[in-house]
Amino acid sequence: MTTSTRRPVRDDREGPAAVKSWSGRSGLAKVDLYTRVTAYMLLWTSVFVLALLLLTRPVRHEAPLLLVVVAPLLNLTNGILCHRFLRRAMDTYLKPGTAFPPREVLPAAAVTAATTGAVLLEAATADLTGLLPGMLAAALVPFLAGHCLIHSIRAVALHQALLMGVLAVLVPLTGRGAGQTFASVLTVAFLTGWLAVTVRLSLWVLGVVFELREARDVQARLAVAEERLRFGRDLHDILGRNLSVIALKSELAVQLARRERPEAVDQMIEVQRIAQESQREVRDVVRGYREADLRVELEGARGVLGAAGIDCAVESPGLDLPDEIQAALGWVVRETTTNVLRHGDARRCAIVVREEEDRVLLTVENDGVRPDGGGVRGDGGPRAAGGGGRSRAGTGLVGLRERLAAVGGTLDAGPGDGGTFRVTALIPVPRTGVTR
Repeated sequence: MTTSTRRPVRDDREGPAAVKSWSGRSGLAKVDLYTRVTAYMLLWTSVFVLALLLLTRPVRHEAPLLLVVVAPLLNLTNGILCHRFLRRAMDTYLKPGTAFPPREVLPAAAVTAATTGAVLLEAATADLTGLLPGMLAAALVPFLAGHCLIHSIRAVALHQALLMGVLAVLVPLTGRGAGQTFASVLTVAFLTGWLAVTVRLSLWVLGVVFELREARDVQARLAVAEERLRFGRDLHDILGRNLSVIALKSELAVQLARRERPEAVDQMIEVQRIAQESQREVRDVVRGYREADLRVELEGARGVLGAAGIDCAVESPGLDLPDEIQAALGWVVRETTTNVLRHGDARRCAIVVREEEDRVLLTVENDGVRPDGGGVRGDGGPRAAGGGGRSRAGTGLVGLRERLAAVGGTLDAGPGDGGTFRVTALIPVPRTGVTR
């Protein structure tokens, strides 16, 4: 079977064992669930409609008893097999590159053909005037819902045309005239064509949503990789130059020492000085890599979240804070922003910095709550870009609490008002140290 040629996307759907409430699902999981349930509802609505039509008075009183008994059983079997077929067809469509084996299609196709045949036989023995088009469409819809996903659009259109041709031959055999045959075939073509477009378009939209999530994750990974490259370039610029000088002066010192020249000591003293200077410069680079400026982080959060389609409101009056407090709060902003992007599914995020008596308060609140902890994970979470301190500093809530504890602050995280998730950082500051 042919499949779509779209780029593979990450499978981020909820597993069958994960039974969660609607509010406990992420936005992506909600879209996935809604799309699948809609497709299943189309399938089972058709089965239900056909079951009702098979119980109408003309069928019960005019059709042979065998057909009256067998047709509903075939209809139910058709729904069960086509439900399984549709589920696998949707999985295949969302994971391009995996072929759909013909043996998975044959059972559903066979029982659909049998159900359609039973409907035609009943139409030949009972007066189904006005009911036949709906009964034929209801018999075909369960199978065609999955069929339209495992073939290309051109193949689906060709198969639909062939199917209408077969019906145009079979319907007159039930005693219908040309006008009734044409009306029946046209009705079935419209209903099944509408179904194919609806299901295919819905799954295409779901695939695009998965690709957008994958693109966001790739963007986050690229940002981390870019920061690592910058850090590596800084270290290379410092160590590369100084190590070259150290190697040169060490070689010169060796030559002078072999000649018992007193200048060898001077050269080694210079080597020692350069090594100490290199050590200091490396420390400065690492310190700058680990430190975070509050103002820069707030602007960065606004820009990054805005680029991700999240409405970010930042409220930060002019607070003159000590450098160590600004760095600690900057890390809170950096970590929570990263986790809003990677672990939540937020549409809005509010970051507020304000003074309360002799302390400064930072709150980061978003509406992307998840069952595993919302915007920030309590198990350590991923390392933010630029993280990497000792004892897991810079990772999740544990690292943030360690950083805030170093300046006498505290960190709380949990559900907020209106189904949001809120992270609150509180640091005591002398009144003279904060000005509006």
